[in-house]
Order: sequence, then structure tokens, then C-alpha cells
Amino acid sequence: MGVEFLKIKEVDEAKEIINEKFNEYYTPQPEVIDISDSNNRITFSKIESKIDFPPFNRSLKDGFAIKAEDSYGVNEENPKKLKVIDFLEAGSFSDKTVELGKSVEISTGAPIPDGADAVVMVEFSNRAEENSELEEDEIEILTSVTPSQDIGQKGSDVKKGQVILDENILLNPPKIGVIAAQGINTVNVYKKPKVGIISTGNELLTNQEELKPGKIYDVNSEMIKAGVNNCGAEGRCLGIVKDIYDDLKTKIQESLKECDILLCSGGTSAGVGDNIRDILDELGEVYIHGITVQPGKPTILGVVDGKIVIGLPGNPVSAIVIFNVFVAPSIKKLAGFKEEEEQKTIKGTLARRIHSPIGRMQYQLVRVEDDTVYPIFKDSGAIFSLASAAGYTKVSKQTELLEEGEEVEVILFN
Repeated sequence: MGVEFLKIKEVDEAKEIINEKFNEYYTPQPEVIDISDSNNRITFSKIESKIDFPPFNRSLKDGFAIKAEDSYGVNEENPKKLKVIDFLEAGSFSDKTVELGKSVEISTGAPIPDGADAVVMVEFSNRAEENSELEEDEIEILTSVTPSQDIGQKGSDVKKGQVILDENILLNPPKIGVIAAQGINTVNVYKKPKVGIISTGNELLTNQEELKPGKIYDVNSEMIKAGVNNCGAEGRCLGIVKDIYDDLKTKIQESLKECDILLCSGGTSAGVGDNIRDILDELGEVYIHGITVQPGKPTILGVVDGKIVIGLPGNPVSAIVIFNVFVAPSIKKLAGFKEEEEQKTIKGTLARRIHSPIGRMQYQLVRVEDDTVYPIFKDSGAIFSLASAAGYTKVSKQTELLEEGEEVEVILFN
């Protein structure tokens, strides 16, 4: 006879235990990385500007830098002639000073020369080729401008010492651009927790092996690794172990030397050959053995040498649902994600009724089309149901039936 579940927990109790154990055994850690490696990383501390931005007064338009006073009363019927004393491209600098009656031709982004306090757009000017009365070094302005017109003032975007990014911010290309504009080349981010993944079972093969009678390919390793990586951690597939007690025990001990958290799929139920609970009892302590959910009742949480080991069900649907519901939030928190970013949900109406067992929380896979939610009725080992699943909806343990047309909330996988 198989071993009974000894420490089965209600859903909320299980979540609380998992959260408590993560808080007890792990503290988020920082690491400094190069900005080139920072995409999709999370800031551990605030980032302050090193310089004013822009770092100088710059032109916002192609045109002519002038003294605004020179343009007062100017219009197309009453143009004014100015002498051009220099030309400025972006990245260049002029040592000339603009005085009344003079101007500097300027490109967008170039620094405003001394003496100038406005820019006349090139569209509101004439050159010698448009007006034969002008000399080669003269222009004619056709509009009036106000002081500071079309000038980006030094520090108008960001002042030196200003916080440009808070902690716990997910870095993306625009945010990295803001950092790069400050001349910052390293950032302090949350260190990725290392999460090892082991699949157990005599029936499992790697996808490099030839399929044999009675065997199946390992689904869970790569699937759970992808889920771990989406949580901001570093997933590591550590291989397949057969249902041999000593082999699995040794693998767990070796794996804990190279990872912070260990996830094992399979070998968690109360049947013959399911060894993980006994191994965790021997090596450490088991806090959860079974959760009142469907699918995924045979879930285990233990601690060995100060590191959390979680046993996920072997069935892929059960494994990914349990991972998303119970494990992913704690890994995300450790990786720096804010709580409000942990789950994304949408609402829709059921296309078909859902029957649920009284006394167990059910997590029902669903697909979504527009605002309609379609339950996917297949057993927990039917892996191809995952391909069309957008996420899952929860049915409380007190609910036996959700009717067609009822509004439900869908927790999305992505």
C-alpha cells in the first residue's frame, strides 16, 4: 500500500507556508551588471542622473540662432536682413558670439552659441538664392520670435541628481536609453535566483533519445524552466532521474550545491515509487505534502540545508498550474517583481458549464476568444491542451457548478 498524504493543506494555508518559507530562507540580493546586459532586469536601487539633460542649451530646429530682439516687428511684408557668422552642426561648437544684426546657422541638437537667445526656423528665412539682393553671408528672416523660442534649455528634461528610475523597475529599451543618456554604463539589479529543475520517472526520455515502447519524452523540464525564466530567475534543467530512491537522493543533494531553489516534477504522490517525500524527510523537513486542489493535489514543499525543495506533480498540466499558482509568485518576489505585476487577469463569460468537486479548489484550463471563455476538458496528462490554453479560472471548493454565461476571471499564463 502506498504512503498516505501526511501534511495536506488548504490552498490559502499552503500559499502562506510557501510565502513564509521563502521569506525565512531567502533575501533578495543585488548585483552590478553592464548596461548592455540589463534588458528585462529589475532595478535593485534608485538610479540618479549624473548630469543635466540636455547638458547645454540646444536648438530644437534647423534654422538660425539670433537675438530675439532682432526679430521684433518682422514679418513677410517687413523682413530683416542678418549676417551669418558661423555654421553649427550637432556635436560641434562655435566660439563666435551672436550680436544684434548677426546670426549663426544651426542644426537640430547643436549647442546655442553665446549671445543668441532664440532660433528662427529655416522655413521662415530666405538666402541669397531666394533673394538676389542678399550677399552670400546674409539671410533674411520673415517672422518674429520670442526669447527661448525653439531652444531646449540645459536641464529642462532632467536635472543632475534627480531620480530617473526607482527601484523595482523592469528595464526595457526606452528605460535603458534614459540610463545611457546619462553616461551610466553599469546598473544595480536584482540577482537572478538559480532554480534547478529535475524530472523523475522511469518512463521519461530526453528529446535527444529515440522513442521506445512504454516511454514518453520529458515535457516538464523545459516547460518549467521557461516558467522560471519568465519569473525573472535563472532556470537550469538538471536532467532526468529514475524512480530509484538512492539515485534521486544523491541527485537532490548534488543539485542543491549549484542552485538556490530546487523543483522536482513527478514522484510526489502516495503511490509506489514516489520517493520525494521520504527523501526530504530524511534530508530535511517536509512542510506540505498535498494541497486540496484539482489538478495538483500531490504537491510537496520541504527544506534541505536551508534551501527550498518543491515537488511538483508529474502530469504536465498539473505541474504548470501548480507552478503558476503556488511557486511563481514567490520566485517573482525574490527576483524583484512588484506584487501588482505578479498576475495578469481578464474577465469573460463561460461558453460551457464547469462541474467542480466539492471540497477542492479547481483550477480549470481555458482558452479565450474575444470575451468568451472556453473550458478545456481534458485530463491533467493531456499535454496538448496546454497549446490552446490562455490560462486558468478558479472554482472555489464550495462551488459545484459554474453555469454557461457566468462571468469568470481568467488568470493568464503570459
